[in-house]
Amino acid sequence: PALVKSGGGYEPQISYQFPKRDGMGRSQKEEEEKILKAITLFCFPEGIDWAPMTEYQSETFSFVLTEVDGSRKNGYCRRLLPKGNKACPPEAYCIISKLACFGLFSKIFDEVEKRRQKSMAMIYPFMQKLRESPFPAPGNSVEIKSHIPESGTEIIKLTRPLDSWLEHVNFATLCGCLSNQEILLVFAAAVLERRIVFIAEELGTLSQVAHAVSALLYPFTWQHTLISIVPSILIDVVMAPTPYLLGVQKKMVDLIDDKCDIGDEGSILPPKLHDEILLALENKKEKATVEEWNRVVSEAFLGFFVKTVGHYASYLTSSGGAEARRTFQSRAFYKSIKSNTTRHFVKKFMQTQMFDIFIQEAEQRQSGTHQGIFHQKIQEYQNNGKAEKKKR
Repeated sequence: PALVKSGGGYEPQISYQFPKRDGMGRSQKEEEEKILKAITLFCFPEGIDWAPMTEYQSETFSFVLTEVDGSRKNGYCRRLLPKGNKACPPEAYCIISKLACFGLFSKIFDEVEKRRQKSMAMIYPFMQKLRESPFPAPGNSVEIKSHIPESGTEIIKLTRPLDSWLEHVNFATLCGCLSNQEILLVFAAAVLERRIVFIAEELGTLSQVAHAVSALLYPFTWQHTLISIVPSILIDVVMAPTPYLLGVQKKMVDLIDDKCDIGDEGSILPPKLHDEILLALENKKEKATVEEWNRVVSEAFLGFFVKTVGHYASYLTSSGGAEARRTFQSRAFYKSIKSNTTRHFVKKFMQTQMFDIFIQEAEQRQSGTHQGIFHQKIQEYQNNGKAEKKKR
C-alpha cells in the first residue's frame, strides 16, 4: 500500500498486488476488496495523519486477519521510506500468508527493501522467483538466485525454524518490555480469557508482544479477538465486553475511555508452579539468542500445562471400537488433581473456550494419534514420575 494525498491528509491505497488476481466472480471480488481494505487499515493504523518526510526508520510488524468462518491469515508489513531527494510519506509492503513465520518473512522484506532503494522494477523479478520456489518445511531451507545490477547474482537462503509453533514469536521483546512478574500476570489474564490491552509507541513492539503472549498459551489457542495493532478507526473495540488481546499505539491512549482493572490474576496460578516459571525466567542468559530465549520461555510455560492438565488423555473414554468418538470425563479429571491450588486453577481453566476447543478436538482424534511437543513433554514428565516412585 501507498499513501496517496486526499483532502487534508493521506489515504492508504493498494498501489500494486502480486500476483494479480484475474477472472474472479462477483462474490470473490467483494471478498477480495474487503481483505484489501483491511490490509490498508493495518499497514497504516494511524489513519490519514501523515506528512511528507525525509527521514524514517524502517519498521516491520505483523497482524492477523480473521475470515468469516473464523480462520486466520497472517499479515506481515514492512514500512520504509524510498531513497530520493524529495520528501514523501513512507510506503508499505505487505505479505499475507496462512503460515506464521515472522523471521522468514522479515528476511524477504530485507531483500525487498534493498531492491526498492535501487528501483521499484527490481522487486517484481525477485517476487516471481520467490513464488516459483517451494516454501521450506520446518527445519529446512530454500535457496533463491536473484540478480541485482552492479552487484551480480546473489543466492538468498531462507530458513524455517524446526519448532514451527515458535517461528512467529520473539519472546525476547516480551521479556524486554515486561518484568518477569508482569509476564506471569499477563499469562494468568490470557489463560483465563480476560481483556488485555498492550500500549507501546512502536508497531513492531506491539505486534511481537501480542503474538508472544498468544504463543505462551501453547498447546492451547487464543479463541477470541486478537488485534495486535488496533487501527484508529477501530479503537472502539476496547469497549467490547468479551475477551480480547489488543495492541494500541501510545498516541491513541487518550481515545480509550474504558480502563481495564487487575483482578485475581496475581493469585490464580498455583504458587508452586508460579514460582517454577519465575525461576526459569530469572535464570535465562542475558545475551541469549532469539532461539535460546524462545526455548527457555516456551518450555517454562509448556511445563506449566503439562503439570496442570497433562493427564487429560487418561480421562478420554470410549464405549465403542477404536474409531468410536471418545468422551471427556471432566469431573473425574479435575477431582484427580491432589493439590488444592492446582485443582482450583484447573476448575476455572476448564470454563474457558480454549480448553473446551482443545478437548473437543481431542475427543474427535483417534486414540494413539497424539503428536507434537506437548505430548512428548507429557510422556517425559510421566516417565520421570514413575522413575521417582521406583527410587522411593
